[in-house]
Amino acid sequence: MGCRLSNGILTVDIADIGEYKGTRFDWTGFITQVTLEEGKHTFCVPESLKPGEGTGGKGLCNEFGISRAIGYDEAPIGGWFPKIGVGLLQKGTSPLYSFNEEFPLTSFSKDIEAGNDAVTYTIHPMESNGYAVQLTKTISLQGDQLIIAYELHNKGQKPFLTEEYIHNFIGIDGLNIGQDFELRLPRELKVVEPESSYTKELLEVSGNTLTWSKEPDKPFYCKLSGWEGQENEFTWELVHKPSGTGVRESGNFPVERMALWGEGHVVSPEVFVNISLLPRQSKSWRRSYRFFTAK
Repeated sequence: MGCRLSNGILTVDIADIGEYKGTRFDWTGFITQVTLEEGKHTFCVPESLKPGEGTGGKGLCNEFGISRAIGYDEAPIGGWFPKIGVGLLQKGTSPLYSFNEEFPLTSFSKDIEAGNDAVTYTIHPMESNGYAVQLTKTISLQGDQLIIAYELHNKGQKPFLTEEYIHNFIGIDGLNIGQDFELRLPRELKVVEPESSYTKELLEVSGNTLTWSKEPDKPFYCKLSGWEGQENEFTWELVHKPSGTGVRESGNFPVERMALWGEGHVVSPEVFVNISLLPRQSKSWRRSYRFFTAK
């Protein structure tokens, strides 16, 4: 049945642990829909509209270690390595970790404390080859903001380096991305390393604003600059111009990098935080999403 948070301004639907069964995204706090009650505006869509396509993402779902999987390189074929928020994964024959691969899984045990406007998940680690990471995540509502607070504690014997981001599968009111949408960053925006000529021609930049020259008919991907600066009020803001409806993300951490992915029905600005922990060290950070409409 999952969990529903509501404060009269926002209603947030969160999938039950185990509803998502993949080995990519964190199983806790898998947010499937956010509704702004004023106007009943919705913000979350699936990664793919075609059944069985994609990796099962939907709404606001985060991932640890997309490019730096903890312990993968050290694990032998058939050995185990931890995926934070998921469990121990069993390594196959590939020498390089791929987030698209599905792995045999032994799930971590998890505790949940839920109220009307907040829920806290605690994930208890299992030691594997000297690695053990405890995650505590709290999702709460404050006015028109959804706040996701994280704490990681290295309970293993080895240090580790990884990253976390949220794959924001956003589709405001189910509308396709196109010329009616703007993505805004705090500073002069640049498209960096577009993966194709299609992406390069699709995305148009003016100052700190990115727009789409047309409705995308296939996926696009690039990295972005323009988020640099600790004093920034927000990291990115996506607005549907005709309605004035939008979402703005901010955080209390230095941004490591930012990427942009999407296709016709979805756009995903992705903000990465770097994580480096010695044994017995902890790290906390927070993401805030403000949902708004001008009408």
